[in-house]
Amino acid sequence: MASSDQDLVPVLDKDGVRLTVDDAIATVTLTNPDKRNAQSPALWRALTEAGRQLPGTVRVVVLRAEGRSFSAGLDRQAFTPEGFDGEPSFVDLARGADAELDATIAEYQEAFTWWRRSDIVSVAAVQGHAIGAGFQLALACDLRVVADDVQFAMRETSLGLVPDLTGTHPLVGLVGYARALEICVTGRFVAAEEAVNTGLANVAVPVGQLDDTVRDLAAAVLAAPRDAVVETKALLRGAQDRTYEEQRAAERQSQARRLRDLAGVGD
Repeated sequence: MASSDQDLVPVLDKDGVRLTVDDAIATVTLTNPDKRNAQSPALWRALTEAGRQLPGTVRVVVLRAEGRSFSAGLDRQAFTPEGFDGEPSFVDLARGADAELDATIAEYQEAFTWWRRSDIVSVAAVQGHAIGAGFQLALACDLRVVADDVQFAMRETSLGLVPDLTGTHPLVGLVGYARALEICVTGRFVAAEEAVNTGLANVAVPVGQLDDTVRDLAAAVLAAPRDAVVETKALLRGAQDRTYEEQRAAERQSQARRLRDLAGVGD
């Protein structure tokens, strides 16, 4: 996947993010391996833009990263008084009005939300370190394929902060409250075997097999009819917020739509 991604003309290539599209598969690549793909507000805006530029033909979005680490998390420059060039520093944000701070964090979060859209299936290919914001970016995706050297960690609490880039909801949903709390407050590493055993990862493979495994998974997703995949994802996404009886009703409604579509009968 790495070589084919690089052979394509990028739809977007800026601020450490490259988007390429090959028919039904889009690939979003983090492209700053020298800094272990550390994240910044500019990178988050580029990720948001990538989501907005997806053509309607795309059914699977693969998130990957160049280098030995998926993402070491937030660039430590964010914690300096100067912050990033052209950006308000975190100190400046903290001194601002509550509404302004809330709006800024909400803007940052947009980079992590579009991966859950019902019309796509997102797959994170994760190798090496995925720390803090890197962990949360992997959690933003529907599926995670990890290399056997993966090291997940949620370090925000250790720095006096909280995870605020949409990662807490999927983390609790995947591993449960108690384990999620322990992972966050201790900041410890979660390696490949535990990631698979607890549901954080779908599968772990040797580093050299990561791209091929993701390619095979994408092909398997594409083998199913698009509308059925869209309906199934929406059905499963909403299951946590529904009662058993509500989910039964949602299943009936979804199946009725599928049967009518297959029979060529309008609503």
